[in-house]
Amino acid sequence: MRTFLPLMFAPSALGATAAATAGSISQVGDTLISAMMMFVGNEDKLYILDKAEGNAAQAAGHPAWGSVMDLHTFQTTTMPVMTNTFCSSGAHLPNGSYATFGGNSAVGPGASAGSQNGQWDATYNDFDGTKSIRVLDPCTAADSMTDTKCQWFDDPALLSMQAQRWYSAAEALANGTVAIVGGFSGGGYVCRNYPNTDPTAGCTLSYEFFPSNGRPPTDLPFLHKTSGLNAYPHTFLMKSGLMFMQANLSTMLWDYNANTETDLPDMPNNVVRVYPASGATAMLPMTPANNYQQTIIFCGGQGSMSDQQWGNFAFPFANPWDIPASADCQRITPEPADGSAPVYTQDDDMLETRTMGQFIILPNGKLLVVNGGLNGTAGYGVNTSLTPTDQMPFAESFASGPVGTPALYDPTAPAGKRWSRSNYQTSNVARLYHSSALLLPDASVLIAGSNPNLDVNLTAPFPTTYIAERFYPDYFSASIRPSPSGVPKTLSYGGASFDVTIPASSYSGASNAAAASAYVSVVRPGWTTHGMNMGQRYLQLNNTYTVQSDGTIVLHVSQMPPFPTIFQPGPAFAYVLVNGVPSNGTYVIVGSGNIETQPVAAVAALPASVLSSAASGSASSSNTGTGSGSSNANSTANPSDKSFVSQHIGMIAGIAGGVVGVALFILLVSLCLRRRRQSRIRASIAASKAAQAGLAGDRMSSNGPYAAGQRVSTTESQQFLTDHRSEHSWSQNPSQSQVWNQSNANFPAYRDDADMEPVSAHPPTHYYSQSNQSDQSFGQHPGYGQQPPYRPQPPY
Repeated sequence: MRTFLPLMFAPSALGATAAATAGSISQVGDTLISAMMMFVGNEDKLYILDKAEGNAAQAAGHPAWGSVMDLHTFQTTTMPVMTNTFCSSGAHLPNGSYATFGGNSAVGPGASAGSQNGQWDATYNDFDGTKSIRVLDPCTAADSMTDTKCQWFDDPALLSMQAQRWYSAAEALANGTVAIVGGFSGGGYVCRNYPNTDPTAGCTLSYEFFPSNGRPPTDLPFLHKTSGLNAYPHTFLMKSGLMFMQANLSTMLWDYNANTETDLPDMPNNVVRVYPASGATAMLPMTPANNYQQTIIFCGGQGSMSDQQWGNFAFPFANPWDIPASADCQRITPEPADGSAPVYTQDDDMLETRTMGQFIILPNGKLLVVNGGLNGTAGYGVNTSLTPTDQMPFAESFASGPVGTPALYDPTAPAGKRWSRSNYQTSNVARLYHSSALLLPDASVLIAGSNPNLDVNLTAPFPTTYIAERFYPDYFSASIRPSPSGVPKTLSYGGASFDVTIPASSYSGASNAAAASAYVSVVRPGWTTHGMNMGQRYLQLNNTYTVQSDGTIVLHVSQMPPFPTIFQPGPAFAYVLVNGVPSNGTYVIVGSGNIETQPVAAVAALPASVLSSAASGSASSSNTGTGSGSSNANSTANPSDKSFVSQHIGMIAGIAGGVVGVALFILLVSLCLRRRRQSRIRASIAASKAAQAGLAGDRMSSNGPYAAGQRVSTTESQQFLTDHRSEHSWSQNPSQSQVWNQSNANFPAYRDDADMEPVSAHPPTHYYSQSNQSDQSFGQHPGYGQQPPYRPQPPY
């Protein structure tokens, strides 16, 4: 592993932010790999993933595409990852672990197909990731990051999906299961030929679950309807348990148990929001004041390209960089509390057009939009239908006009006044395709990534980018931040309230006013890639308060509302705000920590608020708060460590909430120790011929893929028992395992010969200068990489 000392040393998150200037952007370090994907593991660590490419940083003797950043020092260390994570999806799990799903086949230099039939590459040493499931249990500052328990578990012979998925969506359900939806089975700009006569060619129009429910992937009609523009569909679980889904111009509510769809209105103004249009989207904050209403906002994307101009797998039939993106914003409440029909509502336009913009929900309930470009779309390529390779103005980028200035959206402000930017600094680092951003525990925003290039390119107009930056929102103007005590490490759905103590030294001015402004927000930053934060949510807890005579404020705080559907179980950060200024976030686990029907309790009544006639804060009165943010004044209640494999067995068992018997544990360790060496892991992949089969019985229910109260068994989630399938009652077919797939049947044997032939250069995509071509002719020439149609060259 390689480490990098940060550009600007920060002794601690708290110490670093104390001197930060509101609205400023600072460079804080090198991510070592281009940050295509990121998630915050806990208060100490941020994890980064890239596609397999020629990064200079090494891991396990080959170019790295995984790293971890220390959030106290901003020092980065590479991490080994086995399979190609390019354009995968990801989600949190109830116990705080994270999983990523799918990706690309193995590639070599120049994005050439992996040297062994796309299954493995001798130069980059990456394996096919199209069916991979990778799981990580985040470690803390107290752990050694070289410890095997802190590493990615990534072995598709043991843990994988049934279908190939690239650009899929991942949405956590109320019991902690993850629904994995859609994706490509090959690569391309959009998932279609043109004319689009076969929506299934190169596209995965199905869904499945993790952990597996034993069923094969099921066809989703909505993905047929939205064919061509449904990569990375936008998904949000709703209070009812239905899932909101948006792709192309269509919108629906989906019952994933019955696989039935309820159509909602189309996206207005012909604006496409999904990849590659890539508009910003988020669920707005749920608060006691809005009765935890779930409203979704969409901003930007691309609304000026015709259906024909979106092109085919190989490239757009236009020059996107010349086409302005959209500034349009729309809101929709899919399940109105009054029973009215859902409608899209026109919201304030953004301050400029943006494609690939990204919403970050701040602890004060406002939304920051960062990254993106004024023109074009996401994606990249060596040419378009109009422009040959040697005339591409921005190398391989399909976007132009980087937007380096963040903008702030206030969802509670009056219409016409929701967007602002006050003295915000402009970054000179282009953040276009493959950029990412996340809220950090200290309430600053980390911005990283950007790589609209087939492989690492440091000289392109928009180069492969390793610089990480932090943006400091308006509340960093405060000279003092709340220092609460009593924030719990776990939150339940309903149940007894808890008290949070805010000392008088945390604020200035009248205590009664400070107490009336104080509240607790629970924020899940999500898993970010491609301008999205999968799983990002914000919920303000209900509270009352007592003001003591010495100025101490005690918040009496409710647990989470008793609806796991509105904030799924898993990791989050709890922030305590006074006068709009947040504390540092406390890492919390929401729910039981297991994949199961979550325990729900009645909401405990809160005591009435108590004021003090003369108390005040003891902090300096200058810059202790902006006065923004929610007020609680009128809130109402609203109902083991011995080897790599054994450690990951424990991790995945923890995810599923199962109990492993001693004999079974020994069996698992014995099996997995044989796979410890990398060459043996590879050999096991090459030899794997296990097939996916169904579990006996039907475990689907109206509450989710598993029956109410039933935990997922360890064997189902771990997928480790292939050598002894017939010994377990859940395996009705001794020759098959319900958790495996047929993707590995033809894996070539691994070779680590020192004298293997070097990888040949990737053949270029040729531009054909033919005037007056019909639309049908695009994508039919070998030079466009359309033979077969879903394997364009180079892969996207």
